[in-house]
Order: sequence, then structure tokens, then C-alpha cells
Amino acid sequence: MDITGNAKRNIKLVLADDHQLFREGVKRILNMENDLEVVGECGDGIQVIELCNALSPDIVLMDINMPIENGVVATEKLKDIFPDIKVIILSIHDDESYVFETLRKGASGYLLKDMEAESLINAIRSVVAGHAYIHPKVTGKLINQLRRMTYLDEVGVAGSGIAKEAGVKYVHSDNSPLTRREAEVLRLMAEGKSNKMIGEFLYISEKTVKNHVSSILQKMEVDDRTQAVIIAIKNGWVTL
Repeated sequence: MDITGNAKRNIKLVLADDHQLFREGVKRILNMENDLEVVGECGDGIQVIELCNALSPDIVLMDINMPIENGVVATEKLKDIFPDIKVIILSIHDDESYVFETLRKGASGYLLKDMEAESLINAIRSVVAGHAYIHPKVTGKLINQLRRMTYLDEVGVAGSGIAKEAGVKYVHSDNSPLTRREAEVLRLMAEGKSNKMIGEFLYISEKTVKNHVSSILQKMEVDDRTQAVIIAIKNGWVTL
């Protein structure tokens, strides 16, 4: 508490959007919360790097369409220079391709500008707590896209149970906590396959698949399959 008896603000934010009126509206909403404070704002991707260097915010709310340098490029540069600063994309675009690209560049959330103020505030707090947050409307499109993607040539599935890789691939990484078999299960999860279908592809029982899925969720510290796939894409373990 400060001397006025109000709770101290502990989440600092920078707004990066080329529409000043929109920034003013978001700033007004966020500054009404005791734990949130907008400490800086700018209108292009280059300025946001300068602000982060000067202000060390916890969160950057980033638009995609900005002059000089867009939000996708700015997110990649920002995360490379300031890996601890979280980026949440706040955009009008609900195309899943934008979601994939910004997650690859290091964003922790993807929100739409037509969302309610309360949902925006909850999303910010969730990301600060270490979770990924995707707007429900975008999540639906994201899952549908994942379901459409194919990375297995069913004709070429080997008898050993190791699937032939095509479009979507699991990329080995030293920071991945998963075993080889769990990685295979994750790849199938990324396509939206059920436990039964995963078992058929890998020639293992549905119960064994459930055990692998539980282990994946536990190791990745998430509650559901969607979050696991999103984190895998964000960390570069799954390429599309």
C-alpha cells in the first residue's frame, strides 16, 4: 500500500498502436485498475524498442499494422533484446496466420480489439502470471486450422510406428522437456487428432496415449491440449 491507502501498481505496460484515440481509450481503461499502469505509448515498432529500453515494462500491447516497422517484426526484435518482457498482440485481424506468426516471434497472447475491457484486463494478468492467452474467437480458427494441417503421409506410415513427416514437424530443441514418443504425440495433437486416432497412427493403446498426453501437459505446465500446442508453436517446437 502507498501513503494514500491505495494498492501499489505492479504491472507496467507500454502501448504500441498508431491510432492515438485507441491508445487513449485503452490507457484510460487500464489505469483504472489498481495493479495496472500504462507507463508509455508510441505509434510504431521502432519507438516501442526505445520505450522498453527506457521504461522496462512488464507487458507490451502491440498492434500489427504500424508504420515504419510492423508489430510482427517489432515483436521479434523486442523478444530478442528483452526476453523477459511479455508481448500481447492487440489487433483487428482474426486470421490464424497472424496468430501463428506472432507466436513464433515470441508473443504470449493474441487479442482482438473488439473484446470487452474486463477480458483485456484478465488477459494481461494471465500473461503476467506466465500463461498464454488467445482470444476465444481466434482460438476456434486456430484449432480448425490445426485440424486441416497434415504432416503425415498415411500411405507411408512405417510399421515401427514412427510417422513419416510432412507439412507440420516437431523440431528437436534442447529446451524441450518431452521424450521422443511424447514429441510424436504432441505433433498429432497439433493436428487435432483424438487419442484414439493418435493410438492408431502410433500403434499404441488409447490408454497409453492418455498417459502420454497427461505427461505432456504436466511437463509443459498447462491445463489442456490447446495450450500445449500453442506453447509448442511459440517455443518453435512445432513448425508449420
